[in-house]
Amino acid sequence: MFVEMFQFDFIIRAFQAGLLLAVIAPIIGVFLVVRRYSLLADALSHVSLMGVAIGFLLKLNPVLTALFVSAAAALGIERLRQKQKMFGESVLAVFLSGSLAIAVVLIGMAKGFNVNLLNFLFGSLSTVRESDVWLIGSLSLVVVAFCTIFYRQLFLISLDEDLAKVSGVSVNMLNTILVILAACTVALAMQMVGVLLVGALMVMPVLAAMQVAKSFLQTFGFALFFSILSVITGLFLSYALNIASGGAIVLVSLCFFLLSLLFPKQG
Repeated sequence: MFVEMFQFDFIIRAFQAGLLLAVIAPIIGVFLVVRRYSLLADALSHVSLMGVAIGFLLKLNPVLTALFVSAAAALGIERLRQKQKMFGESVLAVFLSGSLAIAVVLIGMAKGFNVNLLNFLFGSLSTVRESDVWLIGSLSLVVVAFCTIFYRQLFLISLDEDLAKVSGVSVNMLNTILVILAACTVALAMQMVGVLLVGALMVMPVLAAMQVAKSFLQTFGFALFFSILSVITGLFLSYALNIASGGAIVLVSLCFFLLSLLFPKQG
């Protein structure tokens, strides 16, 4: 059965997109979790839902509107945090609840829920198009290049932001780029995982990795391993059991996290 599923083009596209997302989601997630900023992914997912609602209302491509709105919101979040006008958690709470409220209103104006909207909420294998794979592939190159080139600076910022500033690191610029990349990742991942669960894909493998890794670099390795295995297993389960791909992927990731609690790191 699992061999036969690859005769469908949409399954191949789903696996291509899923594997790319499985790489970039934990890479971004590591820096968010270490800085205790993991709720950013959830806030941006709700902003993405607002972008999807705008797309449906204006009859535009919902993925593109979600990308634009998420990136703009990420800039706003980081701007408020940098100016220290609000605490980080408060900023996220405002954007999370505010964007969700706007999304609900816009969905009502767009004549309520439909099948396409439900796919964005919970994830679906059939909604991934070839153009989406190319977009995710391009984002993957940017994320990997950015995190590789600025790894030391990002590590120092995650360790101590004030120390990074004193050391001459362009903290504000790197933070801004990171949140924009996080916004793009969330917006592009929502078709596969669903708006309601995309934050878990960025956070859950990282949390599992932190239970077993002995260093920051090892955390990346384990997070990538858990994320890729979660996506592959989740997609197989989604096809075999005819369930939402997002729920299947996140449930597998949750299982890895629970198992990691049984084997804590030594030393």
